[in-house]
Amino acid sequence: FTVVQGLYVYPVNSSVTKVQTIYNTDAVHSILCVVLGLLVAVAWAQKQPKGVQAPCDSPEAEKAALFSQDFLNAQHTHGYKYTLNQIDDFKIATRPDGVETYFIELELLETKCHVLDPTPVANCTVRTKAESAVEADCDVALSNAAGVLSVVAFKCGSEIETVDGCVGCINLLPLNHTDALIVTSASLASFNNQTGNATTSKFSLLEVGRLSSQVLAGGPRLFAEYAIVETNCTTDEDDNCVPLNNTVAKFGFCSAGGIGSDVSVHCDIFTPMVIFNAGINATAPTPVFLHQYHAASPQLSPVHGIKLHKLTAMHDPTVSNLLSAESESSEAMPPAAAIVKREAVADPILPEAPALLAPPKPLCPGRLIYF
Repeated sequence: FTVVQGLYVYPVNSSVTKVQTIYNTDAVHSILCVVLGLLVAVAWAQKQPKGVQAPCDSPEAEKAALFSQDFLNAQHTHGYKYTLNQIDDFKIATRPDGVETYFIELELLETKCHVLDPTPVANCTVRTKAESAVEADCDVALSNAAGVLSVVAFKCGSEIETVDGCVGCINLLPLNHTDALIVTSASLASFNNQTGNATTSKFSLLEVGRLSSQVLAGGPRLFAEYAIVETNCTTDEDDNCVPLNNTVAKFGFCSAGGIGSDVSVHCDIFTPMVIFNAGINATAPTPVFLHQYHAASPQLSPVHGIKLHKLTAMHDPTVSNLLSAESESSEAMPPAAAIVKREAVADPILPEAPALLAPPKPLCPGRLIYF
């Protein structure tokens, strides 16, 4: 490269002025090499191939899908666990050092198990569309080094799935819906009053998971699902209750329904398993249990008008650039060929064609597990 020893500056309405600039050539060379290296690395990451198409129902794809499902659930510290519904696409790219990169597109469905529920996700019930199901479409990039999987990056989009024109179906309400939060508070008070004697701990609201409504024969009915945490108070005490430490507190999950203070409630109490497993992937953050979030002010919700707890939209801690801003599955289809009209001609008499073989089964998408 050439080091410029002089810089010519031409001020407006003035004569030409020459400004001598002296550079340290070694320093300039080092800086240019670093910048060039970064540019090449980013360009390589953005332009590297997305791999070879592989079967979505293969053992490798299903292993990667279930690993991704568990990793996504570990990242998701609010709301409900998600379970695999279908593998939409699966590609494998192999580096010169033999390490494989998996690119997998998943369709997940929300279950009825809260993230604090120790029930394995395989045993959790999936919501139906009549219950306003929630679907999450996720693109995940994984590294497979000698059979050891690790998630490099992922991105997810969550949306509500309903039945069109269904009058008696359940409709989601915003998590800060006033009347539904009254059902939440009244039902939790009812549960605390039912728990028995003075030695029983009182529970406080940890998080509102889901609020909904349904039109029934007797009129509209509101439903609330929420997580609760054990406090330092007993059921005979009402004020200044503080949630116990996560290591000793009991947790629970309640389902309630009714109108106003006329409610019914059922709560399951459990001690949650450890959600985060550093052995699975060291980049997964330790879940944060937000006691102060709802316990002190249950009328609040994360975002005004939000109806569900979505999966993390984007996760790429190493800035791998393996996942584009837009999903590959949304690429535009090529335009259809133009239709040319021709005059009709008599069909020629052809010999009977031999039986054609059935077209090969497409590699993707994979089998549908639920709906």
